[in-house]
Amino acid sequence: MSPLLLAFTEEVRKCLKLIIVPEYSNADLHRRRRALIVLPLMAATRSLLCLLTLVVEFLVADSKFIAYNTSQGIVPGKINVHLVPHTHDDVGWLKTVDQYYVGSNNSIQGACVQNVLDSLVPALLADKNRKFIYVEQAFFQRWWRDQSDAVQSIVKQLVTSGQLEFINGGMCMHDEAATHYIDMIDQTTLGHRFIQKEFDVTPRIGWQIDPFGHSAVQAYLLGAEAGFDSLFFGRIDYQDRAKRKNDKSLEFIWQGSKSLGSSAQIFSGAFPEAYEPPSGFYFEVNDDSPIVQDDITLFDYNVHDRVNDFVATAVSQANITRTNHIMWTMGTDFMYQYAHTWFRQMDKLIHYVNMDGRVNALYSTPSIYTDAKYATNESWPIKTGDFFPYADRTNAYWTGYFTSRPALKHYVRTMSGYYLAARQLEFFKGRTDSGPNTDSLADALAIAQHHDAVAGTEKQHVANDYAKRLAIGYTEAEQVVATSLAHLVESASYTGSVNPTTKFQQCPLLNISYCPASEVNFSEAKQLTVVVYNSLGWKRDDVIRIPIINEDVTVHDSEGREIESQLLPLDDAHVGLRNYYAKAYLGQTPTKTPNYWLAFTVSVPPLGFSTYTISLLGKGAGSTKSSVQTFQSREESTIEVGQGNVKLTFSTNQGKMTNYVNRRSLVEELVEQSYSFYNGYNGSDDKAPLIRQNAGAYIFRPNGTFLIKPGEKASLTVVRGPVIDEVHQHINAWIYQVTRIHKEKEHVEVEFIVGPLPTDDGIGKEVVTQLATTMATNKTFYTDSNGRDFIERIRDYRTDWDLKVHQPIAGNYYPICLFFLPQSKPPFYINLGIYMQDNSTEFSVLVDRSLGGSSIVDGQIELMLHRRLLLDDSRGVAEALNETVCIDNVCSGLRIQGKFYFRIDPLGEGAKWRRTFGQEIYSPLLLAFSEQDGDNWKNSHVTTFSGVGSSYSLPDNVALITLQELDDGKVLLRLAHLYEIGEDRDLSVMANVELKQLFPRKKIGKLTEMNLSANQERTGMEKKRLNWKVEEGSSSEAKAARGGTVDPAKLVVELAPMEIRTFLVEFNQSFHLMPNRMRLKM
Repeated sequence: MSPLLLAFTEEVRKCLKLIIVPEYSNADLHRRRRALIVLPLMAATRSLLCLLTLVVEFLVADSKFIAYNTSQGIVPGKINVHLVPHTHDDVGWLKTVDQYYVGSNNSIQGACVQNVLDSLVPALLADKNRKFIYVEQAFFQRWWRDQSDAVQSIVKQLVTSGQLEFINGGMCMHDEAATHYIDMIDQTTLGHRFIQKEFDVTPRIGWQIDPFGHSAVQAYLLGAEAGFDSLFFGRIDYQDRAKRKNDKSLEFIWQGSKSLGSSAQIFSGAFPEAYEPPSGFYFEVNDDSPIVQDDITLFDYNVHDRVNDFVATAVSQANITRTNHIMWTMGTDFMYQYAHTWFRQMDKLIHYVNMDGRVNALYSTPSIYTDAKYATNESWPIKTGDFFPYADRTNAYWTGYFTSRPALKHYVRTMSGYYLAARQLEFFKGRTDSGPNTDSLADALAIAQHHDAVAGTEKQHVANDYAKRLAIGYTEAEQVVATSLAHLVESASYTGSVNPTTKFQQCPLLNISYCPASEVNFSEAKQLTVVVYNSLGWKRDDVIRIPIINEDVTVHDSEGREIESQLLPLDDAHVGLRNYYAKAYLGQTPTKTPNYWLAFTVSVPPLGFSTYTISLLGKGAGSTKSSVQTFQSREESTIEVGQGNVKLTFSTNQGKMTNYVNRRSLVEELVEQSYSFYNGYNGSDDKAPLIRQNAGAYIFRPNGTFLIKPGEKASLTVVRGPVIDEVHQHINAWIYQVTRIHKEKEHVEVEFIVGPLPTDDGIGKEVVTQLATTMATNKTFYTDSNGRDFIERIRDYRTDWDLKVHQPIAGNYYPICLFFLPQSKPPFYINLGIYMQDNSTEFSVLVDRSLGGSSIVDGQIELMLHRRLLLDDSRGVAEALNETVCIDNVCSGLRIQGKFYFRIDPLGEGAKWRRTFGQEIYSPLLLAFSEQDGDNWKNSHVTTFSGVGSSYSLPDNVALITLQELDDGKVLLRLAHLYEIGEDRDLSVMANVELKQLFPRKKIGKLTEMNLSANQERTGMEKKRLNWKVEEGSSSEAKAARGGTVDPAKLVVELAPMEIRTFLVEFNQSFHLMPNRMRLKM
């Protein structure tokens, strides 16, 4: 018998086996009786179809070509399997973004995005029914720039026809824990506006398939408010996923905002098993999944086996999914480098599965899938809150990355605030077609929001690449800032054609006490001018500190009046930090060392600057030298510091803070701060059936908590002066702390230097600080969602399922920009961190970068400041989180310098500080220095400027988060209400912004309200919005009030609590820099 006939006979036997009817249990008699009648008929039908298919194939066995029918659409009454071809292309992870694009450094990972996009176009052209979705615009834009006009035209046709669809559409798939909401908006806008400009389309679907947990802000703000109809993701807690499978609630309506309620809800779906194809359906070159071998003349013919596998998998997924529509994500990381291998197999599957007829298979996209779900008119459960923390199995909480690479996290946050200010100054000067601009920094920041970038889960060389890109972007933006300020300070004589002559320097390394611009030797003939720019929309009074060499100096304000200033000695810890890292960054140790910090209070108008001059002491009192006292730990005494309303008490023998008092608010609370470290877990200690799990870049798995006690020789140094009081402490050999109280402020600033973390014992460590109070908080605290809304957390509890506690510390960690801790449950939450409260007080903590934290014990807040681990945690990065700095081939562990701030208020009164100061942390004052001969600055330069109208400032509850001139001359404007509903009795109300006062020198010709990402008009987006049904009895927030339509005559913008409104502004005439004289002082 010939091989062909042998194969045909074997397949006939398989077809006949389909007639066998499975036995049913007596548990369901009705179903059993129906099965006895219906199933034999169904089985016989399948068998006949199978035999018919075989006969056709046998008769055409010599045919050279099979035309696969891939045209099938949705079939009512059947399980519809939506095959969604996709690739997930990390914008940096194991390789840098450019290495991933061009396909270099393949010894680490064989991945080339250029190959993916190159092979995709002909694969789609080969069959008009094929579809593909693409996400990461950082890669697509690189590829697009390299294409000919002919190829670009073809791609535009593919986009227009729906074969190629842009999903998500940002520059990257941003992280959702370590990112700030302004950065998320900016990077999404950058991608969306490119897509709109080049293709005239707007992405409809959110596609956050790989981030390690999902935030409420992503759902309502970067989802619904961006114009998305649905949001899909891959990673939720393994316990949550199991329950949702059982309840058929993997898909739901997500209401992420209490304040915006149902007006910002979005249909959302978590995939049954991450974002890859079902097991056995991977078709990349050299994958081990069985292909569809449908050539009857060859051995290993397996069409019916593959169809049966497909049907069984589809039915299994349908059993945990509502409606008759299921999605298969046909792709994963860097797939489709040879796209034909995937499409060939999917063509066959669609063809043969539909011939079989038990289920229906079709090429699809998430948009088609969403529309199909919506058409079923199904009612869906409601989800509130977020999806943090995330664990993918027992003992594997992905909460370590909340703190991983804290230096990079701070750099990203610092550059973000700088970018906001630089865009404002670029607008005031006027954007030019040539010369430096802020685009490079925008691109670097966008890429840094990737979920393996700011998250800290990339390889070290990739982290270096992100930092390098930020540094390059900063360098160009620094020129924009310097030039813009020069134009503004010389604007009294500005004609539009004269180049400014004033030269400004800035100090990007001021965090390590290094500022060459201020470290000058003053003489009688020279003085230092400091221009202080405020990017906030309200007047700001704050203290600035700069390193100087001379001690006989005096400071004058914009009016020429001498102001109070203070000299603080530069301590050995900061000098050591300065010298070491200056050499690491610049290649050489600074030749001179400043002796003092010069501190003084500045007052800066909204969106404007004030000028201060520092010169040698002539007439007047000059700067006050601080008094310094040092106490040894053996001394039994207490010390009180603070000259304003806030007083702190320290115990010298215990070497720690013990008491907090605010004389104005009459708040007094015992507060004790301590440091501890966790040993990183070594998974080799795990015994079966547990899977070995190390602590690493992703995973926080502590193995013991160890209190750090000050050494016997530890001292406590108190520095006092008219502006600032400080307490300096050497906690141990690798922790130094300064507790600082500003005379005019009512919060405490804590600056820390942590590291290098010791690893001599071969064990990685994670350093935390605890702030303990007597507050009875009943396991409850609140953490922020990307610096915007706040979410209630209850220790060892989840809202959506009954939590089985395996990791009582790691499983209670959350991403933090601000912390607030309560006892009773108030009707409000706070911005930028973590907080707690009892029935009389609120304890709030704000931080200068994202990090992980919790309230492990009632009345206590814990912040993780630094991590150094020696083992990989088996999540793909294949590298230990062991950051080092090398100088002259000698390497040591990374040191981290940072700050956090805390304050205690009467119940209900803390929101104003948290919201206002949270904005000040994100947008620090920008300092620019110019060394001048003589005392003529005041006579030749503008010394005070404000970009807004005379005596105008934004309301206390509104922030200007975007002011940017675009390439086309239009201005992008975003205004954000800072408060949630019920958060503050005075400020959780409708707010008004007068655009005529915001742009006093310009006449607005046209104002168009846009969606959040500014790629479509808001009215059009609202008309297209899908209104989903929710289950009866689901807890759902009512549709919230929104600001009304802007009257073009009055030009007043209303903002409801938590509302962000985005506008494109067109002015009637070209921008003139000539300032309003009422707002200028010379």
